Amino acid sequence: MKLHKVCDRKTEKMFLDTARVIYKNDKNWVCPFDNDIKAVFDPSKNTYFKHGKVERWVLTDDNNHLTGRIAAFIDFSLSNTYDQPTGGVGFFECINDREAAFMLFDTSREWLKEHGMEAMDGPINFGETDKYWGLLVNGFTHPSFDVPYNHHYYQELFESYGFRVYYKMEGFHLDITKPLPERLSKIAEWILNKPGYEFHHFTWEEEEKYIKDFVTVFNEAWASFKEHFEPLEPAYIHEVLRKAKPIVDEEFIWVAYFEGKPIAIYLMFPDLNMILKHLNGKLGIIDMIKFMWLKKMKTMTRAKGMLMGVIPKYQNHGIESAFIYNLQGVFELKKHYTEIEFSWVADFNPKMRKIFIAVGCVPVKNYITYRYLFDRIKEYKRYPIPEEV
Repeated sequence: MKLHKVCDRKTEKMFLDTARVIYKNDKNWVCPFDNDIKAVFDPSKNTYFKHGKVERWVLTDDNNHLTGRIAAFIDFSLSNTYDQPTGGVGFFECINDREAAFMLFDTSREWLKEHGMEAMDGPINFGETDKYWGLLVNGFTHPSFDVPYNHHYYQELFESYGFRVYYKMEGFHLDITKPLPERLSKIAEWILNKPGYEFHHFTWEEEEKYIKDFVTVFNEAWASFKEHFEPLEPAYIHEVLRKAKPIVDEEFIWVAYFEGKPIAIYLMFPDLNMILKHLNGKLGIIDMIKFMWLKKMKTMTRAKGMLMGVIPKYQNHGIESAFIYNLQGVFELKKHYTEIEFSWVADFNPKMRKIFIAVGCVPVKNYITYRYLFDRIKEYKRYPIPEEV
């Protein structure tokens, strides 16, 4: 076996093609856009390079066949907030072979050690946690856009190397062809009619205002429960919306207000993977025509719920029920949608899990974010989970 450092167009293409080789016979896998993956490792496009660094490798066998890949990275603004300096690994793909996987893990570990790290988390992203984060360990069905999908044997490769569970996550599903629970409807109607509360969906005309309000809620809500929280910047939401503009539905993004103050947010997109499945990661002229045709034919029948958040003071007030109630009205006018798949909720956020269950969602997928301590004698600590569940 031979390791190749990604350093030019040829090795970058090898890095991208490795995933196509690993999942060649997997009918569920959806190839992400090559340009989206490349952007993660482009300092001109990924702001994390302002306070971080990355290295990538590709593994080939003795016949020069692609057999694996991995990226190692350090976010210096975050790495030293842990008990030990901690970097990360991600974009891991590998054949079902311990020797190959361990060579990739070893290489990443040594690079991280050389840069002062004493642990590594994985598989994670060199960027926000809303994409390419965690290892799928149950629910190997269709992946939604930017949500992890991998072979089932990856869990054994990570755990046999010595990675341990740092925290667990769940993905949820909501069948929107079924009527809402009566209790949810009553709660939603009560909050919608209560003085002071307002619910508005996003509009492009007031993009700046909604992004500002969205970021305000996100930073206050997530800081209340997540350790080592890194505040969200408006520029990130701007970029997310810019890239998603061809498919964004204004009525899929909501902000709740109380007496004019933003207090809760809901973000959802049509599930782009239902189109990407037909494009194999490319977006040339023919692919763009195919994209527009598939969109026009209403190929996207599933929506991806990306996040829902309520600042602490207004939690347990029924805000979440009102969001779902409003969306039910939206779907009444968009009959081709049949389901929502929600991105993961971590076990350190039990309140949000309760909310998803309360509005009729069912857990359908499980993910794990792992940690590996370089000092194998040092006491291992999981991410803290609140006692109140």
